[in-house]
Amino acid sequence: MNAQYQHPSELPRPESAASIDSVLALYEEFGKLHYDEELAQIDHALQTAALAVHEEASDELVVAALLHDVGHLLAIQAGRAEGESAVPAQDLTHEAVGARYLAGLFPPSVTGPIALHVRAKRYLCAMQADYIQGLSDGSVRSLELQGGPMSVTELRVFERNPASTNAVRLRRWDDGGKLEGLRVEPLIAYVELLQRVSFL
Repeated sequence: MNAQYQHPSELPRPESAASIDSVLALYEEFGKLHYDEELAQIDHALQTAALAVHEEASDELVVAALLHDVGHLLAIQAGRAEGESAVPAQDLTHEAVGARYLAGLFPPSVTGPIALHVRAKRYLCAMQADYIQGLSDGSVRSLELQGGPMSVTELRVFERNPASTNAVRLRRWDDGGKLEGLRVEPLIAYVELLQRVSFL
């Protein structure tokens, strides 16, 4: 495993989201920026959520699909606060950072799949020989840094996690939500859903 990678348990706990409005503000401010993919962050988020809706996922899983990469936006925000003008080149722990950020607003049925969606990629790479061929260039580049395909032991640990099945579903929508020019519902269309699923 790459020496730069930190296990999520080793990460500092980010400040929790104060409100749904504060989460939406991240997408309003930083969502148009690209992050190691062809699409802007907001376009990828909306496409991923649209795929979840199309497959009639639960409300909680649609929210997870919409917000699964919020950790990237937090990294961008932190970089700007430190005076960095460019989008950060790497954010290897965005799944853990994002899940922790959202934990005060949403139940584990939302944050669990988000926390596991990177490991779900590693799981699928180990379980399906042709899976990696369908990954975007950005996902392929990050795979090695994230630990590569899971070992047999890692597979079994992952499968025992209650959120693993939904994390795999989220991962497949994540992989599919990268099409240029696809027309989907705007962010505002999800506000009522976010409010309904939220603790607050």
